[in-house]
Amino acid sequence: MQADRIDAHALQNGELTRALARFVAGTQWRDVPAAVRSEAKRSLVNYFAVALAGSHDPTLEKAVSVYGRFRAGHGATLVGRSERTDMLNAAALNAMSANVYDFDDTHIPTILHPTAPVAAALFALAESHAMSGEALLLAFVTGVEVECRIGSAVSPEHYQRGWHITSTCGVFGAAAAAAKARGLGEDAIVWALGNASAQTGGLVETLGTMSKSISVGNAARNGLLSALLAEDGFSGPAAPLEGERGFLRVTASKPHWHALTQDLGREWALLKNTYKPYPCGVVLNPVIDACLDLRRDARWSIDDIEAVELTGHPLLRERTDRPGVRTGRESQVSAQHAVAVALSRGKAGLEEFTDAAVADPSLRALAGRLRFVDDAAWPVESAQVTIVLRSGERLSHRVQAARGSLAAPLTDVELADKLHRLAAYGRSGVEAQPLADALWKFDTGPDAAAVVRLTRARDAD
Repeated sequence: MQADRIDAHALQNGELTRALARFVAGTQWRDVPAAVRSEAKRSLVNYFAVALAGSHDPTLEKAVSVYGRFRAGHGATLVGRSERTDMLNAAALNAMSANVYDFDDTHIPTILHPTAPVAAALFALAESHAMSGEALLLAFVTGVEVECRIGSAVSPEHYQRGWHITSTCGVFGAAAAAAKARGLGEDAIVWALGNASAQTGGLVETLGTMSKSISVGNAARNGLLSALLAEDGFSGPAAPLEGERGFLRVTASKPHWHALTQDLGREWALLKNTYKPYPCGVVLNPVIDACLDLRRDARWSIDDIEAVELTGHPLLRERTDRPGVRTGRESQVSAQHAVAVALSRGKAGLEEFTDAAVADPSLRALAGRLRFVDDAAWPVESAQVTIVLRSGERLSHRVQAARGSLAAPLTDVELADKLHRLAAYGRSGVEAQPLADALWKFDTGPDAAAVVRLTRARDAD
């Protein structure tokens, strides 16, 4: 459905929601281009890498303890851990672990992290409802398409108003994916999206705190629940997205209606998915690249720096101007910390975004010397860092396209290396190579759940 055909009648009667439901119900594996199939597997490699890394973070330790008091069974795996839990709790907790370090994938241009809510829901479902790797991948592709199109319809205003887009749109992706995996028809998928609309939430104010993980986990859990309810005839509104008081109009003043359906089935959201080389907000990637390049050839010391100027799109300042951070979690979305740690240490891995790194007094001092220079003409994936030395000398480095961006994507080899590094960082004992081998040929596997079982901690019973 094209933009010029969208009228009041269509909006009121849910024609856009139904078009998405029809796409989910009707899409077959043969309809998915080879490049999209490949990107789906790359997304899952990245998903398990970040989930293994975050599996024993303090946020997860606390969440597993509390959620465990209410578990309804032991049929589902927690990635990187020995405990088992019920399907809904597993969906929530695994989505949390994949997103907790802000190291998961990013859809351009919405800055939505699409895989964590959708993959966590599907793998939890697969352990009790048998499906092949191909079937899970098909459900994953369609779920990601739905959540990213909804995200595009409300961007960028949605995020600017304070909605955490991964959480608010992820619940629709999880619902659509689970509905596809269960073979629901068009009407039931509309209900699933309606059930999801009643459970959407998440605020930007929570970023940098443990609270963010609640809404990311809820996106996976509630999306899965939405589909399971719909499967049993639990009905919802006809126009949960575009209705007068539907999701789009409530969370954005001027939704981009055409984004929901324009070129649906011809253009694919996964082809705009990217993977981070650093565990922080994606807009910081070019900043860190520039800092590391400056540090690599340095003939100066940190004490020689008078000031640091950071030039980029206004979105960079909007999302990362966070001086005086107190925790590693907050540092993941702080340009002040990212610049200081990259210039000081010459690296920007998980260890550089911890509570211990934040407490380093030398980093705090350097962070206070940063100022932003906004330029709306700059692309989001570009940035320039200028070091002003006490001698008056100015040293600049501009990055046109950050490593990991659409213009400079991580290769399959780099993604596999990320899986190995992050699996080791998570200290679960999970062997990365068998997991990587299974994921690269996931579409040929008869049992999708076999992959997630490979991620159970080595000391598991």
